[in-house]
Amino acid sequence: MKTAVVFWSGTGNTETMANAVSDGMKGAGAEVSVISAADFTNDKVAEFDAIAFGCPAMGAEVLEEDVFEPMFSGIESSLSGKKIGLFGSYGWGDGQWMRDWEERCKAAGAVLSSESVMANNEPDDDAINACKALGSALAS
Repeated sequence: MKTAVVFWSGTGNTETMANAVSDGMKGAGAEVSVISAADFTNDKVAEFDAIAFGCPAMGAEVLEEDVFEPMFSGIESSLSGKKIGLFGSYGWGDGQWMRDWEERCKAAGAVLSSESVMANNEPDDDAINACKALGSALAS
């Protein structure tokens, strides 16, 4: 199975989560490409059987607006029927950005393979393990 982890990270917290998702995918036997959101385009969506997207909450609990949001908006219409997973970190709020993001994905027809993973600031062991489980679920 060919999988991807596509993410944006400002402080390194979401990158740490991305690496754990990748580890989970590899542990399940998948071929994994870890790709910066800046380098992911609509034409790449079809190359992968499953994709994990990672982005922290920014501002008023929204996706990062300069790189991640434009990339995600550009590929959203190609996610119908695609197996995906979502993860990210936040420093305030209650996770509204993740609920909004999940709704966008469902509206686009994406198939969320497992519960999304959120970490408050730096991911703890529970968040890392949840990221590995998300990766494993995507690769199954």
